[in-house]
Amino acid sequence: MESAPVKALELLLSLDREIMQIVSVSVQLAVSSTLLASMISIPLGILLGFSHSRGARWVQVVFRSLMAVPTVVIGLFGYSLLSRSGLFGSWGMLFSPGAIIFGQTLLIIPIITSMTTGVIQAVDPTLRETLQTYRITGIRRNLIILREVRVQILLAVISGFGRVIGEVGVSMMLGGNIRWYTRTITTSIALETSKGNFEQGLALGIVLLIIALGINIILHAGVKRER
Repeated sequence: MESAPVKALELLLSLDREIMQIVSVSVQLAVSSTLLASMISIPLGILLGFSHSRGARWVQVVFRSLMAVPTVVIGLFGYSLLSRSGLFGSWGMLFSPGAIIFGQTLLIIPIITSMTTGVIQAVDPTLRETLQTYRITGIRRNLIILREVRVQILLAVISGFGRVIGEVGVSMMLGGNIRWYTRTITTSIALETSKGNFEQGLALGIVLLIIALGINIILHAGVKRER
């Protein structure tokens, strides 16, 4: 009798149709939500990073606090907005891929925003002094600083992707874990494991581990390059 790990590897090597579909849905949703969140978070993070007002500092504190909010809380908040009685209930998005993207976007906006703000504020003071010496100010100065931190901002986006690809609360509550439609890697692992189908759960776990390892390698390489 074959063990669960062996069967899990066989499922992966045979490119099992359902597993490939689940992985495809997970990656597509994660990429979509990461891109959408980046379109909001990067400009906001840049604005906060260059601002020295007291209000901006308070906004930064709020975003840093939101980074620690559990995914299930974001899922509950999203559900309250997208349910029939919710503010956006008329959109009919609940239990759809769009609902998951909506929730995942909310989840990582604070992460990408805070990291973008942080890397701008952490720019080497020598660079700022040099620019000031050459009387480079305003938009031109900010563009030079952004060029220096472009890799770190990209790493912030990759960190956001890593956060959503492995989350379960938002996907479960807003997507409904519907087979062939909104089932993701994490929700499928939870379901199949509870049913005793360890082979498929383990196969998906291996895929998730490979993705997580790849993200960490990219982040490590990026940090090492900056050093």
